[in-house]
Amino acid sequence: MDSSQDKNLPATERKLQKAREDGQTARSRDLSHLAILGMGALTMLVLARPLMERLQFALGQQLSFNAAAVSAPHSMLTRLQDMVVVGLLASVLFAVLTCGAAVVSAVAAGGWIFSLKPVAPQFNRLNPLSGFANLFSKQQMANVAKMVLMTAVLTVVAWKYFSHGIEQVVQVVLQPSALAIRHVADWLTAGMGLLLLVVFLAAIADVPLQAFFFKSRLKMSHEEVKQEHKESDGNPQIKGRIRQRQREIADRASVNAVPKADFVVMNPTHYAVALRYDDKTMGAPQVIAKGTDLIAQKIREVATAHDVPVLQSPMLARALYAHAELDQAIPAQLYTAVAQVLAYVYRLKAALRGEGRMPEALAEPYVPPELDPHHRAAQQGSAA
Repeated sequence: MDSSQDKNLPATERKLQKAREDGQTARSRDLSHLAILGMGALTMLVLARPLMERLQFALGQQLSFNAAAVSAPHSMLTRLQDMVVVGLLASVLFAVLTCGAAVVSAVAAGGWIFSLKPVAPQFNRLNPLSGFANLFSKQQMANVAKMVLMTAVLTVVAWKYFSHGIEQVVQVVLQPSALAIRHVADWLTAGMGLLLLVVFLAAIADVPLQAFFFKSRLKMSHEEVKQEHKESDGNPQIKGRIRQRQREIADRASVNAVPKADFVVMNPTHYAVALRYDDKTMGAPQVIAKGTDLIAQKIREVATAHDVPVLQSPMLARALYAHAELDQAIPAQLYTAVAQVLAYVYRLKAALRGEGRMPEALAEPYVPPELDPHHRAAQQGSAA
């Protein structure tokens, strides 16, 4: 396999955002367990004594019998109803608090995500081969090892705690009911605290572990990164063609400005550039139209029709086309060359008006070789 296909690059922000939109993020089950057990322990610590006292009072009422209770057995149903209502209220309160703690822990670990995609049917998950492969993934193997270790630790802690407290629990049956219930409540609270400590230590290790596995699962190959860049920024080849098309449209539209030009400089067939200079409003001559091939021919035809001088200067035409922008000052490196042509045009127009003799043929102005595209192409070809 090509090394470029190895997924060893971290996930991009776009892929992480897409994963969140799909309902995927790093979640720690141990953190949820910690939140549930912690809230359960806190609830027991706060409500255990009042509930036990209520239970003691209710048991006292339920176990007291008199002649009226014996003569009306249906009154026992009323007593039972009172006990059920108290039990249901305590259970509902406990469930609401623990569920709220689980939700808060999930949001704290991976943020709030509202997405229905995780519960939507995905038939590709029914593939037994991929499901079997997932059983032996790094994340699943790490989770199995972690659960085995936690089970072993919890078993040892439970055994130690139970073996040290078994004698006290056995003696509960010999104590009055109120004291026995209070002792059981304290014993359960202490046991919950030990269990909470074990899960807390596991959660400390599990939160960064799940984040590591989540980012590893989203790692990308070089080809995936390139494809994402193409999707987000656009295909470079398509963007290049779009820019070329935009330049062609702009060049074609600029033909309408040719009648305002002072002169047109071109090579025999491929390039044509129309320039204008107004010393009152411009700091330097500006290109007002340019084009190649058919557009260059159109510029020449429009210039001829409007008596705009058309001059042959291949290197200058190519340099202006490559480096000058429409309606912008020409590059400073071409000032001298354009000034030579402009001076020639002024003498030519003066001669045509009868104000001087006709100038000689235009000498090829000097153009820095690095500005001529043909010169750069020739250098690159010789270097290759």
